[in-house]
Amino acid sequence: MRIQCVINGQPVERDIDADMRLLDFIRETLHLTGTKEGCGEGECGACTVLMNGKAVHSCLVLAMQAANANIITVEGLSDGHALHPIQQAYVETGAVQCGFCTPGFIMATYALLQDTPDPSEEEILAGLEGNLCRCTGYAKILDAVKLAAERLRASE
Repeated sequence: MRIQCVINGQPVERDIDADMRLLDFIRETLHLTGTKEGCGEGECGACTVLMNGKAVHSCLVLAMQAANANIITVEGLSDGHALHPIQQAYVETGAVQCGFCTPGFIMATYALLQDTPDPSEEEILAGLEGNLCRCTGYAKILDAVKLAAERLRASE
């Protein structure tokens, strides 16, 4: 089967197997390895990407479901020279330890802040509820989201 979509602003057209997951298309076909596979069951959020502006667990989406979609992965956030403010906030607050879950958290944060530029702590917790971290204890992740939201609002 042939899929056409836009990934990180670039048109993509490839032949794929009908049962290929979006996660595998991104990682193995396009070699964008920032998106991680944690559980493969949509429970951990490590594979979170944006599809048409909404956060999705790419391990649960067939690549064919992304036909004609606009996909953004963690690689698509930076401009190539500087980190996106969300990525920078995660670095500065120490919200990264092993880093495995970080791309998924960053993409969930991006989706949250697109919809809710000035989120309360409860809204942050709700926006990140599909993502799990085994290292940080979450406090620094919450700090990163708050810092990113503040910086993004200030840059408008």
